[in-house]
Amino acid sequence: MPTRTRFTIWRTLATAAVAILTALFLTPVAAHAAPPRESRPVYSYADAVRESVWVDTGLDGDGDGRSDRVAADIVRPAEPAREGRKVPVIMDASPYYSCCGRGNESQLKTYDASGRIVRMPLFYDNYFVPRGYAVVGVDLTGTNRSDGCVDVGGRSDIRSAKAVVDWLNGRARAYTSRTGGTPVKAGWTNGRTGMIGKSWDGTIANGVAATGVKGLKTIVPISAISSWYDYYFAQGAPLYDGGPDELAGYVESADAQAHCAAVQRRLADGSPRSGDWTPLWTERDYVKDAAKVRASVFVVHGMQDLNVRTKNFGQWWDALARHGVQRKIWLSQTGHVDPFDYRRGAWVDTLHRWFDHELLGYDNGIDREPAADVERHPDQWVTSRTWPPQGTRVTTLHPASGARAGVGTLGLRPARGTETLTDDPQLSETDWAAHLTTSTPEKAGFLTAPLTRDLRLSGSSEVTVTATPTTASAHLTAVLVDLGPATIRDYADSAEGITTLTDRTCWGASTAGDSACFKETRAKTAAVDYTVFSRGWGDLGHAASLGKGVPLTPGKAYTMTLDLAATDHVVPKGHRLALIVAGTDKDLIDPPSTRPTLTVALSGTRARLPLVGGTTAFADATSAHARTPLAPTPFTGLHPQAPALHVPAG
Repeated sequence: MPTRTRFTIWRTLATAAVAILTALFLTPVAAHAAPPRESRPVYSYADAVRESVWVDTGLDGDGDGRSDRVAADIVRPAEPAREGRKVPVIMDASPYYSCCGRGNESQLKTYDASGRIVRMPLFYDNYFVPRGYAVVGVDLTGTNRSDGCVDVGGRSDIRSAKAVVDWLNGRARAYTSRTGGTPVKAGWTNGRTGMIGKSWDGTIANGVAATGVKGLKTIVPISAISSWYDYYFAQGAPLYDGGPDELAGYVESADAQAHCAAVQRRLADGSPRSGDWTPLWTERDYVKDAAKVRASVFVVHGMQDLNVRTKNFGQWWDALARHGVQRKIWLSQTGHVDPFDYRRGAWVDTLHRWFDHELLGYDNGIDREPAADVERHPDQWVTSRTWPPQGTRVTTLHPASGARAGVGTLGLRPARGTETLTDDPQLSETDWAAHLTTSTPEKAGFLTAPLTRDLRLSGSSEVTVTATPTTASAHLTAVLVDLGPATIRDYADSAEGITTLTDRTCWGASTAGDSACFKETRAKTAAVDYTVFSRGWGDLGHAASLGKGVPLTPGKAYTMTLDLAATDHVVPKGHRLALIVAGTDKDLIDPPSTRPTLTVALSGTRARLPLVGGTTAFADATSAHARTPLAPTPFTGLHPQAPALHVPAG
């Protein structure tokens, strides 16, 4: 039982009761005088309809000679159907419902003896079903109670979720059982569907939206992938020690494991450890199909997510913007964490209003509010009318040599000269940043003087490096650093910025088998002397093409542009902005077998940063100290980064 209950629960229910009584006693004219602005919990969760259907995908992924069916478990209010009214759908399609669980408490689906859904993970059904929504949990192909094989973001994954959207809109077939069964129609819904989910679940929402399927009105991808290549590789450099075949095996049902070995082999063969872009990755790239997206998109991501790195949301956001898609965004200081666990009250309220607007059509004003919420400090949020904010301009900064080797300056003027570094795959971004103002052989650092004004970077950056290697293979890394003391969310901790408490708060209605009460959390913070806030990696052999890496010619200069992770960060007055260029980050998997020395040509090296205020803002923040020499800075209380271990994208 919960140890305490959120105060606003009874108040919300009381308000709903007043609303019902008011509606009953108002005259018809008065009752329709003002359109509704908020859905209220007026329907019984205890009496909700709980049912399961199996939707025909039209594919035979497991090769058993019959079309695969995917299981969709449904919880919906009973009253609207009895009254002849249809309801919209909130849908979470996931591979994790039986293997790994959802949310901070790793909840699994549970069923009664007849196979009827008892517990749907997370709070969505508890909260939204009483407010007139149906909640549908879809088992991706090859998982839990679905047929087929897991193909990790490919055609079968996306088709299994899209088929359910089609069925909800009368365009696909479904049955009351996995084999045989009676055909069943979704006569209780108006077809208006919103997809939501974290990580792989949110990735499926991105992929389904990129098909342009009719009836999908909005998606809420949380910490989601937009291109599976960019989950596994960074421009040819491997980020994990396994591929999609390994991930498929992690989530597959026992039935799928017995029948899907051939699919896993295809996944392995199509994703070589070389980092080459193959047709497998093209199929799993949703960014290329952003023009097809009809749904609005509410993006949520942790800016220190080292599981699904933020390049994924940055390139997706930019592609959607080019095609005029309605968008909203939340960016936290966390790692791979759901907003329910770092900003719970505001998240539930915002999500409620978003779905009311997008699925019920209520004019509640959320579309006229600032598009972006950004966590500037732990639990301290700011908003921007647009994102990136108006006045953001790509500004080119140039590195220049300083008085000591490997410790240079960063400014607006191009420079000549070179810096030399020797790859050390035992060191990482935190090791380099800890010694930014001292000469060390494994990196080259370039710093501004202490800023005289705050400087905000908002969006995606690029760093172009021209380097001459001494060996036939080499990695490159570029990171942006805020050099100065701060208190941040401890994203390097195993919980990635939160501490889970024992107290619970309740969000919706409960039954004996499905509680609406969840453990509370608070921010877990760390005091640091620097913050790495954006990073990018690459394999220099892929500089010319992602399609095929090539051996390098020692002594030949190569130019490569590294895509840095999207972010929104303010370097405060008194801090310094720094760029580090180095070789292999120790948290990359499969480092080169050699330790090349790289000679970096400064005339061919530059950073293109999205600065709010552009060149003028940078000049204003740095001009007072343009000629101030750099002095060594002592560091205490350094904050090491946790290794980027290969964990499932959950």
